[in-house]
Amino acid sequence: MPVPTPDPRALDLLAPASHRLVRTVDALDDTGLRAPSGLPGWSRAHVVAHLALNAEGLAGALGGLAAGERVPMYVSDEARDSDIDTLASAGPATLRDRLLGSITRFADAATSVPDDAWPTRIERTPGGRSFAAAAALDMRLREVEIHHADLDSSYSWADWPDAFAVLLLESVAGRRDEGMDLVAVASDLDRSWTIGDGGPAVTGPAATLGWWLTGRGDGAGLRSEGGTLPRIGAW
Repeated sequence: MPVPTPDPRALDLLAPASHRLVRTVDALDDTGLRAPSGLPGWSRAHVVAHLALNAEGLAGALGGLAAGERVPMYVSDEARDSDIDTLASAGPATLRDRLLGSITRFADAATSVPDDAWPTRIERTPGGRSFAAAAALDMRLREVEIHHADLDSSYSWADWPDAFAVLLLESVAGRRDEGMDLVAVASDLDRSWTIGDGGPAVTGPAATLGWWLTGRGDGAGLRSEGGTLPRIGAW
């Protein structure tokens, strides 16, 4: 089997995606940050806090590999949730600084990982779900692009680069979510992906397909050969 290594496409896309995110957050004042996001129960500040803590958690885990240590992303789910609530209550300057610092920390940590450490498994929480370190860049890119759109501000899924939409659809096709069986047909890219065991073809722009397949939106702009769009659970 091939040894897992970071996807160079994710590496190329992550820095500009992070820069776009920072510009959006920089334009939000305190009122804008306290406004609801596209995620139920979360303000925009909660989304920004999550993005900062996600980068810090991944950076800590990758930095641990560079030091020859196994470090989970989060101490526990409860601590993660509490940390998000606490940081979300901070002022705009603190949130911006924390986000920008976390982006830098993640980039530095990713460049520090020895080549032979990329296959190492990283635990999300101690004893919990794990993933290969090589997947960290793809994971972070999805966090940045999807949650940037979740801010429900000046950036939306319609602004996603085609290259990211392709990576997202590839990621969804690699999952095995029960009951999610269809063929996603990107009408703007002349490409398709089999999701689950396959099924009705759902056709539309790649970004629209990706947004809908993460459990967001109502599928407007998509059409199903079965007449009705399949039900998609939230990520």
